[in-house]
Amino acid sequence: MSDQERFVYDAARAVDPLGDLEEEAEKQAKHNRAKVGSARPSSLLYTYGPGSIMDLPQFTIMSTGLDDWERIWRRRGTPPSIHAPRLKQVVRFMLGSNDVELRPHPWQPKKHSRSMEGNDLGVPARVFPQWLRCTGCDLLGKLSQFDYKNTHPYRTDLAIFEHTKCPGRAGNRSRKAMRRPAVPARYLLACVDGHLDEFPYDLWVHHGQPCSNAELPVLKMVDRTAGKGASAVIRCESCQVQRPMNEAQGEAGKAKLPDCRGRHPHLDAFDHRGCGQKTRLMLVGASNLWFPATQSIIVMPDSPQEKAHDLADRIRTTLGDKLDKYRAHLDILRDLLETSQVDVSDLTDPQLAAAVEAACAPQDTPEEQAEKRQNWDPVDLLVPEWQHLLLPMLGKRNEDPKSGLTLATRERGPLLRPEITRVLAVEKLRKVNALVGFTRIDDMDRVGDLSRRLAPLTRTARPTWTVATEDRGEGIFLQLDETSVAGWEKRILDTDVWQAHREAHQRNFERRFSETAGQVDPDSRLKPPRYWLLHTFAHVLIRELALTCGYSAASLSERLYAWPEAENREPAAGLLICTTASDSDGTLGGLVQLSEPTRFQSVVTGALRKARRCSSDPVCSMRTPQTPEDFLHGAACHCCVMASETSCERANRFLDRRFLLDLPGSSLGYFSPDE
Repeated sequence: MSDQERFVYDAARAVDPLGDLEEEAEKQAKHNRAKVGSARPSSLLYTYGPGSIMDLPQFTIMSTGLDDWERIWRRRGTPPSIHAPRLKQVVRFMLGSNDVELRPHPWQPKKHSRSMEGNDLGVPARVFPQWLRCTGCDLLGKLSQFDYKNTHPYRTDLAIFEHTKCPGRAGNRSRKAMRRPAVPARYLLACVDGHLDEFPYDLWVHHGQPCSNAELPVLKMVDRTAGKGASAVIRCESCQVQRPMNEAQGEAGKAKLPDCRGRHPHLDAFDHRGCGQKTRLMLVGASNLWFPATQSIIVMPDSPQEKAHDLADRIRTTLGDKLDKYRAHLDILRDLLETSQVDVSDLTDPQLAAAVEAACAPQDTPEEQAEKRQNWDPVDLLVPEWQHLLLPMLGKRNEDPKSGLTLATRERGPLLRPEITRVLAVEKLRKVNALVGFTRIDDMDRVGDLSRRLAPLTRTARPTWTVATEDRGEGIFLQLDETSVAGWEKRILDTDVWQAHREAHQRNFERRFSETAGQVDPDSRLKPPRYWLLHTFAHVLIRELALTCGYSAASLSERLYAWPEAENREPAAGLLICTTASDSDGTLGGLVQLSEPTRFQSVVTGALRKARRCSSDPVCSMRTPQTPEDFLHGAACHCCVMASETSCERANRFLDRRFLLDLPGSSLGYFSPDE
């Protein structure tokens, strides 16, 4: 499908703020400065990615699709890329393109606050929503009715929209007209297929009909009870009719809202097929307005098979059409690859010929990619990491410069719990995270569940790149005894507590994923008991480590390796607690120091001791979901186990202290009682 067939898009309205600035400079005209704020790469990936709404001090913006980012990258010749072949392979079939590469955000550090480096880079964004309300007179109008001011080069927080001749509210007519700030009108329309649209205030107040007295009516949004939902009233000053926004709320309000038009404001485009889904009233700051679909890996040393596949892939993407033309002329290929900075100098002619043949192999068809996407399990990304962390090490320290992974063995302390069989200090690691799309209203468990619900990042049907972040840090890895975990898990599966969790998960799945999943068996998505065990253990460890490692608990995150034996997969029972930072130096070593035998056994002992008691006991220790409850935790709350959203990979689901320890009235704990 061509791009024109996919979306209705006006290329003349492309978002290119830096290009607009340059055009105005050539005309020697004064122009407002383009940049309006900044954000960390992690927040631009997980919170404020393309299609999301970011709050600035005076208004809100939406970062655009990656097509508009491409205009920024063209200013820098060859854009940088992030090397992560294993992640790139997964991202490609998720996006349905065989040539996707991973790129960082368009940014460059400055030597000092007033230097000019990186001024030609940035994330393009548009003001959204484009209906604003004057804070002085309640005028509700489109962007063009207000004046934009952003002239201070080092105070982007002063960027503001203003009503230049605000007369004030009724009763203040004697006051002189003055400039007053305008703020975003906070109502939007969204649908479950990822579309988002402005709320049609003019049609709403007139019940779908044009104003009887004016072609362009004057609207006002009167709101005297901020913070109480859709409490505003829309009033037409031209014909004196008004209508409250609370009529659009709830199930009854859905019938009064228009059907979705299929709009993607981040792409500045409409779906050519329309949509037809029912819309829902949303607030600008709603937490369910944007859910990122991301994948991440801890970069491990490439296996021989991965190295060969990566080399063939770089040869194919670098040479393009020249590959078939010169595939029989190895000398010419060597020169072309050397010019493109693909090092093949250490390959013999037979090895290079084999790599070229692999590069010429047919690529996956769209049907094959769709099949991979449908059958792919996120655990597949974790298996190579688990297998590498279990490899015996030659010596006490092993460093791989290419992947950035540095591991060090740790002896077991004499008082360390016998259930923990292996401890590694991960002195250095590199984590790569990639964005593949997003959903609205409901989060998506897996990308293949219902792919049409995943909003695209580009107007092109076959994107050539996606945005990714590269973090460096440190961590502690530990492995539990597989034999004891398997025996404990078998025992748990027959308990009433596990049956209650299973039934609660089914209720939760049917309600929460009703709009972002196809016909999926809920039991296939229920995490096994060992996952609950390791997840709970990771959380109590994070709480204990944060007391002495020098990092806050919100800076520590978990990575769980917990799955039973499958047809092509060995069982796993381990976890990695890590902290990462997006700068080149990573972190400072405070977490790794706690992996030393005496310190780590003290951390484990303290974490398990504190997990036995909760200030909410006995309510917390006896909590079990019952019909119609659908929460996905048992003996766990914010007082004892739950962690911040930056630390937990499952949003504080699948937690239960009873699986960790024997609590009063329960004998389900994996760890044996203290002697």
